[in-house]
Amino acid sequence: MAILWAEHTTLNTAKEDNGVFEKVREEFSEEEIIELTLMSGFFNLFNRFMDSLQIPLESQGEVDKIKRSVQLDPIKVHNYLKTVVEAWPSDIPGPNSD
Repeated sequence: MAILWAEHTTLNTAKEDNGVFEKVREEFSEEEIIELTLMSGFFNLFNRFMDSLQIPLESQGEVDKIKRSVQLDPIKVHNYLKTVVEAWPSDIPGPNSD
């Protein structure tokens, strides 16, 4: 649902589709929606700023390394996620009060 909201804020279509906002409100609190919207807006601002001024984020060599590294072995990913789920705590503490 967070990805759906980010897509609509990025494309500036959230205001045109109340159904999307209602779906997001079913999953997130008002504070969480504000945080999601701020983060999406921040990344959009940063990307447009960097693109408009033609500032490369990384050298092409670094980008090429990343492209090669995203070819994941599905079995290794499955095993990793299985380990994460098995180690997941049964009781997750809430945020600090300060």
